[in-house]
Amino acid sequence: MQKLYFLVGITLVLSVFSCSGPVDAGKINLENWKSDRYGCKGLRMLELEEFQAIKNNFLGADNQALIKTFGRPDRVELVDKSQSFFFYFLEPSGDCEGVEIEKEPLRVLFRMNAISKVSEVTVTTLNP
Repeated sequence: MQKLYFLVGITLVLSVFSCSGPVDAGKINLENWKSDRYGCKGLRMLELEEFQAIKNNFLGADNQALIKTFGRPDRVELVDKSQSFFFYFLEPSGDCEGVEIEKEPLRVLFRMNAISKVSEVTVTTLNP
């Protein structure tokens, strides 16, 4: 848990000093995306086809560009010092009030390398 707080703290510090702008997200409705934390409203799922079509456009983007484009990630996981993951849930996750999870929800995973650049974009139900 301390690693998560550390990563979130570093992300916030970098956002203050970062010059990155948002990434072009094509026709994705970013207002709906940002308002659908943890996929609770199902709005992100409506953007799945468009996201699949442009997901490789995000390769090489830095973590701040992702945050400016899609908003705060629903979950951040630090695997080791050389990589981390940003999760954005497409289907309702266990963090949604009143939702019983029977299977792992569909999510977008952005794999970040040691210099906080996107090295992989995956739409999956699996955890890294």
